Amino acid sequence: MTDTSALSVENISKRYQDGNRQIDVIRDLSFRVAAGESLSVTGPSGSGKSTLLNLLAGLLELDSGDIILRLNDGPFTYRHADERGRTRLRRQHIGYVYQFFNLVPTLTALENVCLPARLNRRPDLEQRAPALLEEFGLGDRLHDYPELLSGGEQQRVAVARSLILKPTLLLADEPTGNLDADNSSHVADLLFSSCRDENISLVIATHSNEVATRADSTLHLDRKSPC
Repeated sequence: MTDTSALSVENISKRYQDGNRQIDVIRDLSFRVAAGESLSVTGPSGSGKSTLLNLLAGLLELDSGDIILRLNDGPFTYRHADERGRTRLRRQHIGYVYQFFNLVPTLTALENVCLPARLNRRPDLEQRAPALLEEFGLGDRLHDYPELLSGGEQQRVAVARSLILKPTLLLADEPTGNLDADNSSHVADLLFSSCRDENISLVIATHSNEVATRADSTLHLDRKSPC
């Protein structure tokens, strides 16, 4: 049977050495996420959620196994890619939302959202930014700097920035962990609905049961013990 998943994770492992001890953070992990579908990753602190997202982003190298992201021009195989190739993949095809927003403080909300399009020389997508912020309820905050925005508003700007390139894969690391209940619900709504509507695969690491249950499927990681 042909695999039609946008993201395929095949028996991946990642370990760290702590003195004489080896810590297997990720061990023989496999899963698939189709285009437009979402996967929540849950587990206690230290279970490997952020490590998994960094592997999916190509920020860390795999010790074994492989990750395949299917792009319009063919599959991208992580194990066969060098650092430059993974950087290009991350810049052009992967969106990332962080817990602490990571907005550029010297850029306005609009400029922050436009930044990935400008770095990729995509003026066609840059023109989409005002409408995207309007859709996210920030049409009157386009020219405000992050310091003038609330936490919920900053995170909505960050979500819009992650979507501007219409990535194949969007990764979110505790995107509601720094927000109150109302803003958490609003940001989660935007993430899940936008990825579904844009046919983007979403992998979201979260401690929130409410957020996790919104995903199409859930992966639970357990804390690893050193060997």
